[in-house]
Amino acid sequence: MTGPGSLLAGRTVLVAGLGVSGVAAARVLLGLDVRVLLTDAAQVPAVTELTAAGATWLGAVDTAPADVDLVVTSPGWRPDNPLLADAAARGIEVVGEPELAWRLRIAGADGAPAPWLAVTGTNGKTTTVTMLEAILLAAGRRAVAAGNVGRPLVEVVTARADDGTPAFDAVAVELSSFQLHWSSSLAPTAAAVLNVADDHTDWHGSFPAYRDAKARILEHAPVAVADAGDPVAARLVEGHARPVTVTLGEPAPGQLGVRAGTLVDRAFADDPAGEVLMQRSELQVPGPHNTVNALAAAALARALGVPAVAVARGLAGFRGGAHRNVLVATVDGVDYVDDSKATNPHAAGASLAAYPRVVWIAGGLLKGADVDPLVAAVGPRLAGVVLLGRDRAEIARSLARHAPSVPVVEIPSGDDGRMDAGRPDPATTMARVVAAAAELASPGDTVLLAPAAASMDVFRDYHHRGEAFADAVRALG
Repeated sequence: MTGPGSLLAGRTVLVAGLGVSGVAAARVLLGLDVRVLLTDAAQVPAVTELTAAGATWLGAVDTAPADVDLVVTSPGWRPDNPLLADAAARGIEVVGEPELAWRLRIAGADGAPAPWLAVTGTNGKTTTVTMLEAILLAAGRRAVAAGNVGRPLVEVVTARADDGTPAFDAVAVELSSFQLHWSSSLAPTAAAVLNVADDHTDWHGSFPAYRDAKARILEHAPVAVADAGDPVAARLVEGHARPVTVTLGEPAPGQLGVRAGTLVDRAFADDPAGEVLMQRSELQVPGPHNTVNALAAAALARALGVPAVAVARGLAGFRGGAHRNVLVATVDGVDYVDDSKATNPHAAGASLAAYPRVVWIAGGLLKGADVDPLVAAVGPRLAGVVLLGRDRAEIARSLARHAPSVPVVEIPSGDDGRMDAGRPDPATTMARVVAAAAELASPGDTVLLAPAAASMDVFRDYHHRGEAFADAVRALG
């Protein structure tokens, strides 16, 4: 049996971008018979460790050295990056860390590597993948969530147990559109596209290019899963050898859905009428979107042969991730909910749909996304809106068009990109935002942080934004 690095033995690999996935890729490659070169815009601390292990640091370069056989790129690097464009023009293959991981998988005692169950989508990826991990663990599998969430895939697929066998026998894989753009041979046992909405067109160049990157997850998967309620995702699985869709309504053959308050499988069950998986009320995460996520996770697990009882046990025990529709506190009869992970309009719309009357906290970097459809849809349930961030004026204009009677408060938030002494502290900004929301809210309302935008204009990331919100809410109490 050949080893995981046999195809790369004696070759030169350039790792471009030393974030979490790049550093992990370099570490694994250094354990093989591979010459490893490193490049990034700046010398990160990990360079010291990697060069001590045998890597060569090139600094920032715009062209690949002549002897490079393969480039492993960071998912954040765009295709028009000068180095990546140069490599492509010269016929040097460029892959992402997931594609490298697929090629480096180690085989188990049965001669086969651990199967991948893969998920992509504009929204819901992390929730679905962590739900899937919970189901697999409940089924007794040595499973792990990895990829765009959790550990880098290249570490997971090469990890060994004490007896030398693979450490994991199933991998729940989250893949972003960036990662999929640089992938070509991934063949998960089952793959899901949850939804496809306007996002990341600044990176991909157009919505069709973004959609097509998402579709790559399905190309070599025997089972293709999608949400029947999302027209773009549903079209992507049409014509597939085995399409499976999920629905919030009564499932048809080939679907998982909801019947009289129960989650039912009519895609993998032996009984044509379907098999009951669990009561919908047993799900601990709110909102129709999370029911869809649960059905998608169940479909992927069922494609691997997981029994219904394990699906029920895994989903009933799932409590959700940080900054994803988390109730922080109830103060003076008002619920304060952190969904900082709602970084685009599609995600914010799903979050807003879970609550009947909302004081909405929104704003940040819209990345070219159109907020008009979202605002028009959610206007009737808004008790008020508090806006922050660089693109807040665009949301304010949309509110004026579609919800002119809703009170709107804008909070200046130091989002002009200047890190000078006059820039407000993010924690102070969020405290002002939460105080303004509290003034707009009445008992029974929900103050919802679902920004519909990225966070890096004011905060380090969505985690930082969510923590600042939680701290400000706790200060209210």
